[in-house]
Amino acid sequence: MTTQENGPASDTGTSQSLAGQSAKSPGTRLGTGLKTRHLTMMGLGSAIGAGLFLGTGVGIEAAGPAILLAYIAAGAIVVLVMEMLGEMAAARPSSGSFSTYGKNAFGHWAGFTLGWLYWFMLIMVMGAEMTGAAAILGAWFGVDPWIPALIAVVFFAVVNFARVRGFGEFEFWFAFIKVAVIIGFLIIGVGLIFGWLPGTTFVGTTNFIGDHGFMPNGWSGMAAGLLAVAFAFGGIELVTIAAAESEDPQSSIATAVRAVIWRISVFYLGAVLVITFLVPYQQLGSAQTAAESPFTAVLSLANLPGVVGFMEGVIVLALLSAFNAQIYGTSRLVHNLAVDGDAPAVFAVTNRENVPINAVVLSMIFAFASVGLQYWNPEGLLTFLLNAVGGCLIVIWIMITASYLKLHPELEANGEISTVRMWGWPWLGWATMVALLGLVSLMVFDANARSQVFAVVIVVAVLVGLSAITNWWHRRVSSRP
Repeated sequence: MTTQENGPASDTGTSQSLAGQSAKSPGTRLGTGLKTRHLTMMGLGSAIGAGLFLGTGVGIEAAGPAILLAYIAAGAIVVLVMEMLGEMAAARPSSGSFSTYGKNAFGHWAGFTLGWLYWFMLIMVMGAEMTGAAAILGAWFGVDPWIPALIAVVFFAVVNFARVRGFGEFEFWFAFIKVAVIIGFLIIGVGLIFGWLPGTTFVGTTNFIGDHGFMPNGWSGMAAGLLAVAFAFGGIELVTIAAAESEDPQSSIATAVRAVIWRISVFYLGAVLVITFLVPYQQLGSAQTAAESPFTAVLSLANLPGVVGFMEGVIVLALLSAFNAQIYGTSRLVHNLAVDGDAPAVFAVTNRENVPINAVVLSMIFAFASVGLQYWNPEGLLTFLLNAVGGCLIVIWIMITASYLKLHPELEANGEISTVRMWGWPWLGWATMVALLGLVSLMVFDANARSQVFAVVIVVAVLVGLSAITNWWHRRVSSRP
């Protein structure tokens, strides 16, 4: 199927042309069973992963307590990007999300590149998450990691084959447990800070602004910390992908986008504030295991038994929940690309439950291949791919901002803008673009991050080239008598 998605109808409108099909026969129409609470928890679940539980210490080590400023800056950027994306998604709901809006704004190359770039990023992240979860599960049960990895992949395949409402309900409770853990962590942390728990006393600001000061490593440390946390909020974009399968897309997006933005901000900032108050920044760094997690360090202060095993369980749950949400996101993107003719037509087909089953299978195959790649670890290849992942998100955020700046006047003129409206047109949009380009500049001048920029430039160039080939093929086929 080669229907082009250049108007406000998006893939929802495309599928409406198939409304006459029998519900018992496969078509290309997605389901509509997700509720606002499903979307909200899906966004939270995809963003709250191992990066929060294991990676927080990297930024704190680099910037000290001043890492809070870095999280506020990164959070402000994400809030603005998501508000722009929310405006476009509420006006033109589509499972292609920013891929669709890039195509609306700049043409075929933008939609093709953004869709496949995000798919590539999520597939590689899924592989990394499953590798981490399988390593912990394998150690628990004394088996090779590939065994729990295979079981988990098969299990989540079954979950994603189900009707979308069933998937949403599963992910809701999966993510709810993670949220409950973070809330519990914040409550325990506040108790420790103020000395309300047995055997504890008020800690004051000794670790927060003590001998080394609020910004112990200066502005260079602050810049390194900002790069370490800049993409911590990545993943909440899935809300706008899933919204196309909600019962009332415009209303659901309006509620879910704002709920996810503010809850993620509170959870991340709250957790980092607790950690910086209670643990000296010199004791933190990159955590490879649950025992090294900043969360474990804080909970240990409360003398809780079995804290390492508990954190291992939370980290496994976080990894598997994010993995599950990302299977959903990748399959819907491929389905949308196939409807547009930018992926083989077989991936546009949906089953009787309106699930793009072939697209789900494709995601599972590549997710498992990504796990295998990380165990195989060919010299240079895996490093290149993971470096490219590090730069994908900023490319997507830049293109979301550019699409908004291009499409907003059109949406305004057509009366398409709903209750979700970005603030301060056009100044906040341009300010966001400047901030994102500033992040790119920091990456270019940072020795550790520079390789991410170069790797993603190569990946984007390849995708733009493939989009040109695909577009040429479409024109050739359409010109045949």
